[in-house]
This record gives sequence, structure tokens and C-alpha cells, in this order.
Amino acid sequence: MSLRDHLIARITSQGPITVADFMGLALLHPSYGYYITRDPLGAGGDFTTAPEVSQMFGELVGLSLAQSWLDQGAPAPFTLAELGPGRGTLMADILRATARVPGFHAAARITLVEASATLRDAQRKTLHAYDITYVDGADALPEAPLWLVANEFFDALPVRQFQRDGTVWRERSVGVQDGALSFGLSPSAPQALLDHRLDDTEDGQVVEHCATAAPVVAAIAARIQTHGGAALIIDYGDWRSLGDTLQALQNHAPVDPLADPGQADLTTHVDFEALCTAAAPAAHSRVTPQGVFLERLGITARAQALATKLDGAALQAHIAAHRRLTHPEEMGNLFKVLGLFPDHAAPPPGLER
Repeated sequence: MSLRDHLIARITSQGPITVADFMGLALLHPSYGYYITRDPLGAGGDFTTAPEVSQMFGELVGLSLAQSWLDQGAPAPFTLAELGPGRGTLMADILRATARVPGFHAAARITLVEASATLRDAQRKTLHAYDITYVDGADALPEAPLWLVANEFFDALPVRQFQRDGTVWRERSVGVQDGALSFGLSPSAPQALLDHRLDDTEDGQVVEHCATAAPVVAAIAARIQTHGGAALIIDYGDWRSLGDTLQALQNHAPVDPLADPGQADLTTHVDFEALCTAAAPAAHSRVTPQGVFLERLGITARAQALATKLDGAALQAHIAAHRRLTHPEEMGNLFKVLGLFPDHAAPPPGLER
């Protein structure tokens, strides 16, 4: 049985499910879930993240975290954490770039939050030279100073979708029509959690709400505010959610999200306003385009230094990687960076209050 067959049977017997439930099952079903059954990254997978594009991304993220650690007095020990670490590429680049920061590695307790056994195996291979601890969620991170990165983590969290209908809302759902999965709408009803969106939306517009993001951010922010630290959250999205942003990728190309659940990556754009709200009482930076963040950290100088050792196809690939990470028409503007830090401290380098 495929996940599609499983969902059709369940919906036929029990009724339509929310978009959030569909996303959760498609990505994390214990037998058929996308992240459970494969390594989705890289040329042989379905999508490529910034750390896979170039080592420069992870190097600069690592140096921003390390400078923040120094700025806060270099507490030891501290938790160096990543949410959804992929193959471990980003953490490996962070650790390589920070190897010469006095005391950083000795004080770091590397902690990864990862649900996929397949990806945990890949991470152990990539990070075999380091002691790693796994936890199941942000709420299980140690009560200690915390420096954390989350790159393309929040975009994979399930969202509910609501379509405005006058002063009330109809929730989008996944049902079955003519033997196939299809989108539908629930009856109209008030939604207190969306009262604030009646001022900036029009009839028929769709708003997304991610219920699981706020507790994750709150857990991280509480440790940072209490014990010190900083977090870099890097993802695509904007200040406030508007529109249906659910997308599926398979073999690096967009596909119908309902066509083959469990066989394609599902994501939505991140609502950074909601993340900032959940971070209180910790402070947060301005939401900053990824290209601006990397340029402030010196990516062009780093790219030029690396280019002196390259020629031919390798040099052209390097130039293309720099452009992909920073150019406004590629990842530079679509992806945003948000920093969390104690209200009495400075934001991590590359970011502003």
C-alpha cells in the first residue's frame, strides 16, 4: 500500500483532514513519510539547501555564531545546536570555520534535533570526528547557554490554511473526489486566532497558520533569554503570511502536492512575524534578506579568496554558487535571516536590531 492509498482509505472512512494533518503524514508517517524513507538532499534528491550550494554559507554562519559567543563572554560549556541538520553539511562547515576560535570547540556540546533515522545516519558519517547528542525536539535542549542554527527547518512544519469568507473563515482540507485526493473547504466559522488578519486580508484570500512553530521558538528563546546565547533562523518567507504557499518538489521540479504524497517534499513560506511574536521576552533582530546578511559577513571577500585556487569549470561553479546564495533574484531575497538573542545583548554579526 502507498501513502496515497492509505490516505484515501482513511478519508473515505473518517472524512476530510486538514492541510496540516496531510503535511504531517506526507512528511513523517512512520512507514511512508517522505523524511522517514529517504535522503532528500542534493543532486540525487529533490532539493538543494544553501549548505549544499557552497561551503561559504556554513563558514559565515559559524563565524557569526562564534563571534556572538565571544561577545557574550565565551560561556563554557554551551550547547551548539541545529534543528533539522540535513546531512550534517552545515554543522561540519560551522565546525571547520570555528576550529581556530580559542575555546569554542572545547566548550561546545554539539546537539542535533532530527526526526529522520536515515538523515541521522548521514549526519553521523559527516560528523564522525565529533561527539554528537541527539534530542527529539527543541523543548529537550539542555538548560544552558545556547547557540543554534535552523536552516530550512520551519518551512517543513505543517500549516493550517484558511480562506476568508466575509468576517469568518473556511478551512482548506484534503478530501477524496472521483477516487483521487482533492482540496476542499470546511463550512464557514469564526477563527479567533485570525481576528488580527481581518484588517489586512480580502474575501477569498488564504492565510496560513503554523501551530507548531511558536512552541519551538519559545523553547529556544527561553533558554537564550535565561542562560545566554543566540539563534539564527534562515528560511524562505516574509513578515506576514498571505496566500496559498504550499508547494511540492520532486527531482528538483514542482509537482502537484496531492499527486504522490510521501514521494515529494512539502513546504510552505515561513511567517516571520509569528516567529518574532513567539520569541518574547528574548529580543529579535530585523528580518534580513539572506544576501544582505552574507554580504555583511564578508562573503564576497571569502569568494574572491577561494577563487584564486580555482579555474575552468570549478571556478564557474564557484561564481554561480556565490550568485545563487546572494543575488536578489535567486536565494538572496527569497530567504530571510532572523536572529534571537538576550534582550540585554547585541544581535549576532550580520544582523541589526
